Amino acid sequence: MPGLLQRFLPREEGFFDLFAKQAANIHEGANALLKMLERYTGVPEQVQIVKAFEHEGDEITHAIFTKLNQTFITPFDREDIHELCSQLDDVIDLIDAAASRFVLYRVDSVRPGTLDLIKILVAATVEVEAAVRALGTPDSALKHCIEINRYENDSDRVCRTLIAQLFDEEKDSVQIIKWKEIYEVIETAVDKCEDVANVIEGVILKSA
Repeated sequence: MPGLLQRFLPREEGFFDLFAKQAANIHEGANALLKMLERYTGVPEQVQIVKAFEHEGDEITHAIFTKLNQTFITPFDREDIHELCSQLDDVIDLIDAAASRFVLYRVDSVRPGTLDLIKILVAATVEVEAAVRALGTPDSALKHCIEINRYENDSDRVCRTLIAQLFDEEKDSVQIIKWKEIYEVIETAVDKCEDVANVIEGVILKSA
């Protein structure tokens, strides 16, 4: 009976718009982090620009959870909506956390290779946005999920290389601790992009 009832009740499709808005916000936040490191001047001000995207992400997350609590029929499983929302929020939180550490740790200059890792993060967020926007077309969404997985593998490799170089080249143990954490936060942001892809893949498999 519940299944029959659902056929006659309208589903709230506004979730897709909010997810697309959040995914775009994540990509813009990643781009802001890249621009900050490419120029690396007026860093505290640029960190605030990244933080603004994180605040926007919090507002979108709140809007999704509010809609979830008020909606009777959802476009896909409620737990999957909750999980996708949480994973997207984690990505922008980590981008903000990475940016903030450059001020917190009083980083004077950007180490060689750091931009390579950030560019992988930006590329992964491009695919996250595309995958979220393609939720209604499973084949397209899955292709973007595969690309996200590839970028996650790339970020693992680059992060390991950068940490190895750090231990080889840096003699100051404090700098080693700071930079190792910065690399790992950025890499974790890419990991979270993969978590987003995994949720999307799960949603598609359930609806197949």
